[in-house]
Amino acid sequence: MKYLVSISRILVGVLFIISGWIKLNDPLGFSYKLQEYFGADVLNLPFLEPYALGISILVVVFEVVLGVFLLIGYKRKFTIWSLLLMIVFFTFLTFYSAYFDKVKDCGCFGDALKLTPWESFTKDVVLLVLILILFVGKKYINPIFSKLPNTIIALMAFLVSLYIGYDVLMHLPHVDFRAYKVGNNIQEQMATPPDAARPVVEYTWNYKLNGEEKTFIDNGRGPSEYDEIINVETKQIDEGYIPPIQDFTIESADEDLTSYFLEKDNLVIVAMYNIASSEPDGLAKLKSFTDKAINKGYTVIGLSASGETAKQQLKEQFKLNFDIYLCDEKVVKTIVRANPGIVILNSGTVVDKAHWNDIEDIEL
Repeated sequence: MKYLVSISRILVGVLFIISGWIKLNDPLGFSYKLQEYFGADVLNLPFLEPYALGISILVVVFEVVLGVFLLIGYKRKFTIWSLLLMIVFFTFLTFYSAYFDKVKDCGCFGDALKLTPWESFTKDVVLLVLILILFVGKKYINPIFSKLPNTIIALMAFLVSLYIGYDVLMHLPHVDFRAYKVGNNIQEQMATPPDAARPVVEYTWNYKLNGEEKTFIDNGRGPSEYDEIINVETKQIDEGYIPPIQDFTIESADEDLTSYFLEKDNLVIVAMYNIASSEPDGLAKLKSFTDKAINKGYTVIGLSASGETAKQQLKEQFKLNFDIYLCDEKVVKTIVRANPGIVILNSGTVVDKAHWNDIEDIEL
């Protein structure tokens, strides 16, 4: 039991730290995932949506800290009970999500590792078993250091986690795991390679032959002989290759301008997923920066899911000299973790990104 507890302690501690750090690297992204869980289609807790960012920071900091506490043996009883309660809640959440097919990606490892709902549930079940081992054998979890060093390490883990969370919120994630990261070409991320795996669909044919009802399963050709097809049911066995970017568009009221703008050599995108919730200080910085970019020969556009009235009011209020085009809100949130945020493209390749706090640092 002692060795089993030691192995479980290391696995759970390391996994909680890794999972927590990945989400701590992008707490805004995790808050979007929490909003999805709080929505009417999942847990139906819309009153929590405005607090999603605060809850996100608390959860990921707590996750990292619990991992550190477990590894160093700090506050044994508090740590084990906290781990158990947390994993029971997340096991229920991932099961609910998987069984009712509510959320396609749990966000357990942010954008670094995508897990299907059932994969997420399986991971939580394994963690639950390991934490139950720790619960039963908690007497074998002893502090690694004496009381003072253990307390200092625990406090440092808490303070460093808080600082990282604050820093990435005021700027951008330290590591960008998304398809729009610097260096990626958007057209390539949207394309499907010729040799990519195709979707696999199973067809179940119910038909009549010589007055007898029969069933035939294949990939879509159907039975070779039949008198009457009663009905056909389809089931997707494998999704095949899915491009990393699927929904990126740049649209005016009349046409799709995605290809046109992605071919531009020097393009500045001002991303504002929702103009009404954009940071006023950030909006105030746009005029001087975008005018400077235009004077240097850049094409400047805005991307937002907001309506035309909000776009025109913004342009008039801040005297902006660029047009704002339509793009899906979720996509704009994914492109850059800031509202507003700046993205610079060269023939569709992302060459720079910046939070509105760092607009002055962008080199044109």
